[in-house]
Amino acid sequence: MPPDLPAPPADSPAERPGAPRRVDTIISGAVVVTMDERRRVIRDGAVAIDGDTIVAVGRTGDVLAAHTAAEVVDGRRFVLTPGLVNTHIHITGEPLTRGYVPDDTPFEENVFAWLCPLYATYTEPEERLSAQLAALEMLRSGTTTFLEAGTIRFLDAVVDGLAETGIRGRVGRWTWDIPPEPEVYRQSTDEAIKGLIDELDRYASAADGRLGAWPILVGHTTCTDELWRAAAALAAERGTGLSFHMSPAGVDPDHFVATYGRRPLEHLADLGVLGDNVIVTHAVHVDDNEIDLLAQTGTAVAHCPTTALKVSYGVTQIGRFPEMAARGVNVAIGTDGNNASNYSDLMRATYLVAGLFKDARRDPTMFPAEQAFEMATLGGARGLNLAGRVGALAVGHKADIVAHDTDRPEWRPLLNVANQLVWSADGRGVHSVWVDGRRVVADYHHTSIDEERLYAEAQAAGEAITARSGLPAKSRWPID
Repeated sequence: MPPDLPAPPADSPAERPGAPRRVDTIISGAVVVTMDERRRVIRDGAVAIDGDTIVAVGRTGDVLAAHTAAEVVDGRRFVLTPGLVNTHIHITGEPLTRGYVPDDTPFEENVFAWLCPLYATYTEPEERLSAQLAALEMLRSGTTTFLEAGTIRFLDAVVDGLAETGIRGRVGRWTWDIPPEPEVYRQSTDEAIKGLIDELDRYASAADGRLGAWPILVGHTTCTDELWRAAAALAAERGTGLSFHMSPAGVDPDHFVATYGRRPLEHLADLGVLGDNVIVTHAVHVDDNEIDLLAQTGTAVAHCPTTALKVSYGVTQIGRFPEMAARGVNVAIGTDGNNASNYSDLMRATYLVAGLFKDARRDPTMFPAEQAFEMATLGGARGLNLAGRVGALAVGHKADIVAHDTDRPEWRPLLNVANQLVWSADGRGVHSVWVDGRRVVADYHHTSIDEERLYAEAQAAGEAITARSGLPAKSRWPID
């Protein structure tokens, strides 16, 4: 205590033995889905928040008896869950061109004929705007933490824009050293490695620790062995994760077998790239040995189910996600880009995770609702090296909390909360969101972002980007 302040009296509530603890916020009377070790659901529950941390979770009467709060939120109409964790999303390159790419383009055409040219067209202000739009959609649909697929070029502007939204995330510039056209992507191996070091130096921590940089590689067939090794070494040295795309379609394994005589994950294991700080995105075209390597090394997988369906990866025919989960691989969930899944609502993606393999294997026990929701919360937290900090409503965790409004038709009657979260509801029922104890969404709107302005700017920017790209509008419906 500073010496110029008097000591509190002996009978001060802050000092009295057994006195209620003063906290910032209590949300009371809610159905609390804790995702704690016991996976408790508390029917009349409360969560107490002090600063950026959860300090109590329990029955409302018990929490209120032990705490007083500057703000008590009536949670009787809400189901409280941990904030969701999206382990793969393109926050630049696609949010401002959502849906412009035709939905009948196969993987290589989708990426090289459409996405890469669109990505190259963005300006610095447009990437900042794009990141804010993506963050707004995530927050308003219950995602509080994300892993970026890679900022295309302007990381400084993106971090600045994200900091304003209050979201938690891991970011990094899209990095590769065997780039095709357009020319704007070209970088040598030395330039790529120096860029990774620079972003890790500048963004080890930003926005009060909510944001931080990871080495993020494009992956696929775009990296030399030298870049793979350097990125893995940097992640280990700096204590970060490492993320990249691999094997959504057959082109990746075909290339690695032809070039190295090994499948992609076999080659990366030999290089020392795989590990418990790594998330591999997609991993649809993998074989048994690759799954064993994922399990042995502790490497996580970001499953993006909507992209797999829309870009026809063959996930229901050859996808091995049930086998991965059975062998202990941490399978988390991502939404990918707005021309692949077209949405950033992780609840919708979780619904697909729960359903795809029930039908594909004709086995209704595949990925029950409880397991799917674990993948969207605890699985994502583990994948981002944030286990014990996010993904659960538990004492000592960050106060990242989502209040789902049950006064909506899709929420009534509420009889089984896991089924309701995964099979009935989606992000449109998210009423309020707290990140680090700060309420960033209230009554369905962001508390500090001018949404009306953002939407108008996004519309104008999307029209400008698509016009500059020179790519044709392919809508099958005539536009008068």
